[in-house]
Amino acid sequence: MTKFLLAVHVLAAIVAIGPVTVAASMFPPAARRALEAPDDLRAAETLRLLHRICRAYALVGVVVPVFGFATASNMHVLGSAWLITSIALTALAALVLVALVLPRQTALVEGGSGAGSGAGFRQATVRLAMFTGLFNLLWAVVTVLMIVRPGSTTGA
Repeated sequence: MTKFLLAVHVLAAIVAIGPVTVAASMFPPAARRALEAPDDLRAAETLRLLHRICRAYALVGVVVPVFGFATASNMHVLGSAWLITSIALTALAALVLVALVLPRQTALVEGGSGAGSGAGFRQATVRLAMFTGLFNLLWAVVTVLMIVRPGSTTGA
């Protein structure tokens, strides 16, 4: 059962978190391109698509910690420091995504929150890129902790 849970956990991470990190990273430059060509409908549609991908896969991403907890419970490692650290970093990554990345994407897609002016819009995309980088960095650290976990019995 543990192998099944671990397989679903890893597949869910690849399928759900991967698209969010890529789409979120592509969003700020796409937003800047949309600003440079305000009449370009394709640029605006690309922005909406990237935002939709981020929202949808963020919801699907809930499966990752659910199966992670189930796997950790079966492996009897719920009290391990590396896992507790991973859980905290995963929660922080989710918070960054939900509180800092997605709302800023929404504001840029809708042209709200003072982002309508050229300088304000550009500054908003820079801040968004910073928060997106933080989100991606948190997931990278969690991934490393999951691969090179202390006390691993894999021999790797």
